[in-house]
Amino acid sequence: MAKIVPLFAIVALLVASSAAEAGQVSPIGKKIDGFTARDFRGKPTSLADFSQHKVVVVAFLGTECPLARLYAPRLAKLAADYQAGGVAFIAINSNQQDSITKLAHYAQEFDLEFPVLKDVGNVIADQFGAIRTPEVFVLDNKRVVRYWGRIDDQFGFQDKGIAYQRSEPKRRDLAIAIEEVLGGKPVSQSVTRAQGCHIGRIKQPLADSDVTYSKHIAAILNNNCVFCHRPGQIAPFPLTTYEESVGWAEMIREVVSEQRMPPWHADPKIGHFRNDARLSDRDKELIYKWVDNGAPQGDPKDLPPGPHFAEGWQISKPDQVFYMADKPYDVPASGTVEYQRFVVDPGWTEDRWVKAIQCVPGNPAVVHHIIVYLVPPGVTPSGQAGRLRSNWLGAFAPGLRQQPLEEGLARYVQKGSKLLFEMHYTANGAAQQDRSYVGFVFADPKTVKKEVAVQNAGNFTFKIPPQDPNYEVESEFIFRQNALLLSVSPHMHVRGKDFRYELIYPDGKKETVLWIPRYDFGWQTTYELAEPKQLPRGTKMHCVAHFDNSADNLANPDPTKEVGWGEQTWEEMMFGWFEMALADQDLTQPATASSQRVKEFLAGADTIRLDDQLRAMARTALESDKSFERFAWQLFELVPQLDRICITGVENDKLRLKMLHERLGLRTSLRSRATVIKAANQSLAQYALGNQVIVNQDLSNTTGSVMANMATKDIRSSMHVPAEIGGVRCTINFWSAEAGAFPPQAARLLEEVARLMAEGARVAQK
Repeated sequence: MAKIVPLFAIVALLVASSAAEAGQVSPIGKKIDGFTARDFRGKPTSLADFSQHKVVVVAFLGTECPLARLYAPRLAKLAADYQAGGVAFIAINSNQQDSITKLAHYAQEFDLEFPVLKDVGNVIADQFGAIRTPEVFVLDNKRVVRYWGRIDDQFGFQDKGIAYQRSEPKRRDLAIAIEEVLGGKPVSQSVTRAQGCHIGRIKQPLADSDVTYSKHIAAILNNNCVFCHRPGQIAPFPLTTYEESVGWAEMIREVVSEQRMPPWHADPKIGHFRNDARLSDRDKELIYKWVDNGAPQGDPKDLPPGPHFAEGWQISKPDQVFYMADKPYDVPASGTVEYQRFVVDPGWTEDRWVKAIQCVPGNPAVVHHIIVYLVPPGVTPSGQAGRLRSNWLGAFAPGLRQQPLEEGLARYVQKGSKLLFEMHYTANGAAQQDRSYVGFVFADPKTVKKEVAVQNAGNFTFKIPPQDPNYEVESEFIFRQNALLLSVSPHMHVRGKDFRYELIYPDGKKETVLWIPRYDFGWQTTYELAEPKQLPRGTKMHCVAHFDNSADNLANPDPTKEVGWGEQTWEEMMFGWFEMALADQDLTQPATASSQRVKEFLAGADTIRLDDQLRAMARTALESDKSFERFAWQLFELVPQLDRICITGVENDKLRLKMLHERLGLRTSLRSRATVIKAANQSLAQYALGNQVIVNQDLSNTTGSVMANMATKDIRSSMHVPAEIGGVRCTINFWSAEAGAFPPQAARLLEEVARLMAEGARVAQK
């Protein structure tokens, strides 16, 4: 089965080029006299062999060029579709870096039935004036070039090399050109913008070049590129030797000069980051001079030692590796694939501290992203579970470079926890299979000083108007304890335009941490601060993003539609993810009393409030289970002692559960909507039929089986706000595993929350 190339691989090295590049003469109207070359089996083929065909399509392809790989199946289909109509297809490979073995594998992998020829010395490429792969030429029956350019416009690049991917082409340029030539008509658009990799032409190196691969370029590639450009990693081809690199010389110069490689989108004038991937000006000049001088190899004795990596990993060799499932998951060829979730028991019988983690896509062609969450012990995993940020463990996304945490920092995993793989698949034209996995490097518990957690400033309530080219969305997060900020990682989808992280300190001082002036969905970079930033309690993380929902955004699936929050890529997200630790924590010191979340809440109560977003989310929380779940995530963040929120109603003297969300690991009762309980002598039913807010700092004075079962499991205190929802007497119930979890500050806040939820339900009903 042919492999389909993921979009992020295309982003790695390609560029949208003009149809006629600098100094290039258009071949339209040029007669091609003929050529002969051999295929990977050694069989010679000539243009003259197709004298009986009305049209000949000549396609220049490369075995490792991502776009050439992506379009190979499409060329195979076009060749089959037009075979009966007298159209012949010929593929030409002119790359010096592509061996006959690679060419044979490429042709067999993509089931190419037409000739695939090796152009030794790029003679045929020079004859046509071909520049890139894939690039196609349509010849009429007199072998005059009538069309030159791309195959279609499904995949391409916007300004500054930002990639786009449509669900289907808007214009099938090659097919249209073939039809018009067959019909004896002028080609309506004879030249289109060809996009792809530079053909790796043979160069004539300067014998006395003062810059060589061995002495200068190998070290630059080793330090900045080989991390990804090596076998088994996400880059589409390796750059570990001269033979692998020389054919990409022109492409390397292009992406370096346009600052697309190495990938780094942060404004260099703001912030300092330990994983800053930018090349120095000196390294850039060395690359330019090396290419200008014909990419000479130099003396192999000058080669520096190669970098050492754990085979197949970006992190060091993992202590343990776990696959998402025993068998691969089947990804369909087309259509929307809902998020898939797989639960794995690692069998950890003692607490673990994770120093490094790497999530690895088994099939990068269809894996858009992976998130691995923790499922604490004592709970049955479910599709809605595992979304609390305190349970975030690790992730894979295009461009996310895995790095170990600094010494003394680690992620905590409670013994008995399970791993929840959340998989986002993107179907892209061919049925595929995937079996992704995750690797862990553990820290010695005695060396861990601080626990690291992933948090975010997110917005779930935005609505981007149709055709708006610059819609602004804001979000915020308040640090309620002295904290250390370790990294930031912005996330939007294909309409994302720019993103800013700003800190607002308690004294009003503002500081920009990160500014991404041109957001690229193709790269999901985590920007690691060079030094942890000290944040006093009450500091606000304020994020501002802009979205382009206009037709000028070529990646926009539909500029005529309003767009809100959603998991699929044609919807949008606005997350300001970041890593943090508690500034005052030192786990190497003797343990004190166990942490009490109520005390933590009270310590920061003066900073806790319902902002406009939380108010909006509260008003829409009862619209659906998903809205209820999303709001619960945010509420649990605001009031950390909360463990469960649910809605119960009384109808016809029967008590029923209507909505529920609770933390993973919590043992409770009344968890099914199918359960029906007689309302008589049930405190929970009495709360719904009354008109008073009830706070139980313990459950000793309650009656009925529901409260009794809660008390025998994990619940120690509760709060209940009566409301009428959909014409039914209900209570909005808040539960905690801690006794005394509802001091006046918490009770006032949660009563306001409940009133907003009920008010929103009444408005929606009207």
